[in-house]
Amino acid sequence: MLGIDERALRIVWTIFLFALLLGTIYLIRDTLLLFALAIFFAYMLSPVVGLVERLLPKRRTSALAVVYVVLIGLLVFIGFQIIPKIVEQATNLATRLPALLSGNKLASMPLPSWLEPVREHVIAFINRQASDLGSRVVPFIQQAGSKILSGIGALLPLILIPILAFFFLKDGEQIRGALIGTVDSKRDRTLLEQILDDIHVLLRNYIRALVLMSVSSFCCWFLFLSVMRYPYELLLAGIAGVLEFIPVIGPAAAVILMLIVYAVTGAGGLLWIVIFAAIYRLFADYVLNPYLMSAGIEIHPLLVLFGVLAGESMAGIPGMFFSVPVIAILRVLYVNLKRTYLRRQLTAGTAPPPPVNAAEDFLTSTGGQRPR
Repeated sequence: MLGIDERALRIVWTIFLFALLLGTIYLIRDTLLLFALAIFFAYMLSPVVGLVERLLPKRRTSALAVVYVVLIGLLVFIGFQIIPKIVEQATNLATRLPALLSGNKLASMPLPSWLEPVREHVIAFINRQASDLGSRVVPFIQQAGSKILSGIGALLPLILIPILAFFFLKDGEQIRGALIGTVDSKRDRTLLEQILDDIHVLLRNYIRALVLMSVSSFCCWFLFLSVMRYPYELLLAGIAGVLEFIPVIGPAAAVILMLIVYAVTGAGGLLWIVIFAAIYRLFADYVLNPYLMSAGIEIHPLLVLFGVLAGESMAGIPGMFFSVPVIAILRVLYVNLKRTYLRRQLTAGTAPPPPVNAAEDFLTSTGGQRPR
């Protein structure tokens, strides 16, 4: 028609729809982030809801209500008992840090030989930043309460996340059934069910491992710093627990931060911190994490590091946090689609049986395993 090739027209139309989809995702990225955080929060609460539901069979809404009441009580306890202590330590550290950084602590800090040439430049940069650190950080910490109260609009996402998570937990099965019901073909419906099941297993085990790793990091670092009588133990242990949510880079940044703080404050014992960090990472990475992710999907460390750095470049801290599950979900899609394609090829007799389990080659190449 009109001299336009029909195949070329279909290709252009497909490209247009794909570009439209990407543009729509970009425009609603904040909303998608909100729903993604709600899904993660729902998976965090799911094991507790399942446990309570055993005591209240066939009353999922009641179980959810009990869990949310307990959660609110726990948050109130943390807000009144732990947060003030963390704020006090943060204020104290921010007040002392400029004077400590402007002294000779950094000049005597041990560095690898290959970093010695840049020591003076680093010290000069830190001193420039420290000159007005107290005037910026301390008032912010002291006025945090009033800033929060005056910016209720900024808290709206934090309020919506547990509300959305409530509906995901309450109506998750109905949402899954509705998604599957949109597919007419029985064969495609089976494929969609397998993909959804694999993603469910992936997210359930990944988030469970992430939360438990974070709690473990906080408890271990707090006990170690308390026993060794290091200052700011609650603040730095809390930072270590939060940074555990960022793969690879987060735990390393927490250790570096501790070394800098205790070097400039003169607490000493830096070698003990390095030794404990090495021992804990061996335990966490080779004992605790494999046990928690035994039924999940693991990703090769190089792919994790690439995802974290790429996620930070594209979306900052949220990108670093979501990079690993996004890569794992893409691999789930790849594996299931390839397995289905090979099965159809074998059924049609158009392809010889593969010499190896080719449907799993992507997992093998990235050091992962298919969820059981």
